[in-house]
Amino acid sequence: MGARTKARKRALDVLFEAEQRDLAPLTLLAERVVTSGSEAALPQYSVEIVEGVFAHLERIDELIASHAHGWTIGRMPAVDRALLRIGTWEILFNDDVPDAVAVDEAVDLARSLSTDESPTFVNGLLGRIVDLKPTLLA
Repeated sequence: MGARTKARKRALDVLFEAEQRDLAPLTLLAERVVTSGSEAALPQYSVEIVEGVFAHLERIDELIASHAHGWTIGRMPAVDRALLRIGTWEILFNDDVPDAVAVDEAVDLARSLSTDESPTFVNGLLGRIVDLKPTLLA
């Protein structure tokens, strides 16, 4: 597993835990950066992801909700919701990651961490965001 893949997984952990504990992601992120417990310190890219998703959360959730036909954000599995937020942030707001890589990484994490239907769902939704990217950033 590559360094960025591990960083995405750690960012997913933070976003998922923050939602489950009803904490602001940046609050939990600050806890993790200061006291990482027995785990290694959070990679810098994990911090960038969590901060980026939080900074653009309203827009990201709006896009996910408007393109998730038949699904509300609240009805999605929590892991899928966090993966979609990470993938959407990487596609729209992080020029360092190619769109195909962002989608592939999100799908791979969905395959290993979520439901049997999740990889197809995540792939379809992020693929739609990639297709619409020129109009979304205009």
